[in-house]
Amino acid sequence: LLSIDKLIDEEEESEDESEILEESPCGRWQKRREEVNQRNVPGIDNAYLAMDTEEGVEVVWNEVMFSERKNFKLQEVVKAVFDNLIQLEHLNIVKFHKYWADVKENRARVIFITEYMSSGSLKQFLKKTKKNHKTMNEKAWKRWCTQILSALSYLHSCDPPIIHGNLTCDTIFIQHNGLIKIGSVAPDTINNHVKTCREEQKSLHFFAPEYGAVANVTTAVDIYSFGMCALEMAVLEIQSNGDSSYVSQEAINSAIQSLEDPLQRILYKTH
Repeated sequence: LLSIDKLIDEEEESEDESEILEESPCGRWQKRREEVNQRNVPGIDNAYLAMDTEEGVEVVWNEVMFSERKNFKLQEVVKAVFDNLIQLEHLNIVKFHKYWADVKENRARVIFITEYMSSGSLKQFLKKTKKNHKTMNEKAWKRWCTQILSALSYLHSCDPPIIHGNLTCDTIFIQHNGLIKIGSVAPDTINNHVKTCREEQKSLHFFAPEYGAVANVTTAVDIYSFGMCALEMAVLEIQSNGDSSYVSQEAINSAIQSLEDPLQRILYKTH
């Protein structure tokens, strides 16, 4: 009887999560109650599982809350960024489907629909791998790096170049077949207008020192972030300082010194 009751409770909970909360203006995208927790991304305030009623597949319904609600207009510069993101077509980039603005008296937000990566983030995969291995297999590491660099090369070759600006192992996703996709392209153009800030210290080591200190960043910040991602992929985890989630330069140097492969070490050789 207890097991039957448990099954009934689980079924009711599943039905609650599948409840449709709202629809896109065109009716194609249906937002569900179930939240998507895999995306620890500054600038995105809420992420929910949604249904693409035309294709019959699950997608992610992302919400960005803007700070100046009363005076909100979808600025042309922000609109241009979203328009560019919709045009992106690359095997190693999470697909950006659609966006629209929702402006009401008590809120202003931009909603955008992205591909759902059900297998989870690279960060989650590395944590699982660390339970049984000390380092990542070199061939797998090279395959991952090649795919990430292919995606970055595509973004940086756009006119104007698209700077990802938020590349970490939390925003890189891996499918069961080993396919890597980078997601959560949230350029500064968007982040400058949103309510949320980059506050989480655990990801600060992924960002170049000049990031946030200068008005105009370049594609070089993504290359710096890639280097940190590649390092974490190789050693599986860069240890933070004690109880703090902050990763120090000392911890990064220690991770570099632990690399056994000479080709990996040469990437981080200082001059």
